[in-house]
Amino acid sequence: MNKACIVPALLLLLALTALPAYAEGNILSEIRGGVYAHDVRCWSFHRESGTDINGELLFVSPAFLDVLWSPRPHLGATVNTDGNTSHAYAGLTWELPLFSSGFFVDGNLGLSVNNGRRDTDDPDRKSLGSPVLFRLGAALGYDLTEKVNVSLQFEHMSNAYLANENEGMDNFGVRLGYRF
Repeated sequence: MNKACIVPALLLLLALTALPAYAEGNILSEIRGGVYAHDVRCWSFHRESGTDINGELLFVSPAFLDVLWSPRPHLGATVNTDGNTSHAYAGLTWELPLFSSGFFVDGNLGLSVNNGRRDTDDPDRKSLGSPVLFRLGAALGYDLTEKVNVSLQFEHMSNAYLANENEGMDNFGVRLGYRF
């Protein structure tokens, strides 16, 4: 692991272990964490290397979001273990159970702030065009128990061609979730 990633990864781990105490106030709905393949080929092409460590907090949907089908606000961070692009993000997550099978799908959208390159000639780095990107994603999950779930997560980040450079980035991985 790149030395620059150790401190953010430890801070993320510390924050996730302290969170159950905050869940008792009915503000925190769920925590999720996992491992992603970084910069996979999907809507964009592969340049950057490494594995990503992801952590995410999902909050109880406030009443004013009922008009949008009650999405849960989320905050998260994804840290790249090779020192390539890492990002923090916030947005909304909509979750839909699939019948009574224990499976669910979710979709999310929001914004991310990244430490990637804006414009580069480095063949091993992406030209993202902006420190702030749109982020959207989807997951297919399964409830292992009433409180624990596992999901396959896909995320895409891009500036939507609001900047000249817009190589975008896709990450794919697996996460465990714990519902309070």
